[in-house]
Amino acid sequence: MIVFLTLIGALILDRLFGDPRRFHPLAGFGRLVAWAEARWHRDSRARGTLLLVALVLPWVVLAWVAASLAWGWLVGLVVLTLAIGWRSLDKHAERVAEALESDQTTEARAAVGMLVSRDTDALDTRGVSGATVESVLENGNDAVFATIFWFLVAGAPGVIAYRLVNTLDAMWGYRSQRYRQFGWAAARMDDAMNYIPARLTALAYALAGNTRDALQCWREQAPGWKSPNAGPVMSAGAGALGIVLGGPAPYSGRDEWRPRLGMGRMPDAAGIRGAIGLVDRALAIWLGFIVVGVVFVVLY
Repeated sequence: MIVFLTLIGALILDRLFGDPRRFHPLAGFGRLVAWAEARWHRDSRARGTLLLVALVLPWVVLAWVAASLAWGWLVGLVVLTLAIGWRSLDKHAERVAEALESDQTTEARAAVGMLVSRDTDALDTRGVSGATVESVLENGNDAVFATIFWFLVAGAPGVIAYRLVNTLDAMWGYRSQRYRQFGWAAARMDDAMNYIPARLTALAYALAGNTRDALQCWREQAPGWKSPNAGPVMSAGAGALGIVLGGPAPYSGRDEWRPRLGMGRMPDAAGIRGAIGLVDRALAIWLGFIVVGVVFVVLY
């Protein structure tokens, strides 16, 4: 019951206040990672694995010690509130949708640049919309559902472990010359920690939208996506929304072609808002199942 009330409290606080504008712990961790990489980078799996452990484990241990104290529930509340990015994701995506509806393409590109790592200056209106929808669906898993999953499984230490590994994957998990070996451990650890949450997220997306199309897209399209976890999440989400994602995406001056995901219409501002609503409905489904689980535990 305490875990459930902490979860509800964190969601309410995130919805009311969102992320802190300054001194967010994940931003600080990102700066620490950049410093450690500049000092100790070597393109080897051993070096990348060692740095991952050194950067993540002390914070997990600290959270475990703090959570074991009498006021451990407060630690869980603070950690989970800071880790969840529900309101922030909605706000950034809504900013893109508003700019597109006002035909402010330059502003829309700048806004989507807060969500994705691709070259936004090269995106047209369709590219901006598609990139935003993809980000909402994928970050819905990372910043909302997987974070909740690891809180339910392992409390504050689980949340910290997941979010720090996820941040390392976002910074090191590239197949470039610099990170091919160095980022291997971060990418594999993130894949492992996201495996179950991503599929639960994909199922929730399917239940929250066009279920039949979502399940079909998940089954047929997800295996062709480069990420074993983003594939199910985005294919199910695109199918649930009735839109098409994928195609060319500009990275470092060249287009990277990604397979088609979903079915139906091309993404636009309405599709962005549809993705925001899909995440919200999927979260309601998750909370419904969690409530059923809590009731079952209390009664039996």
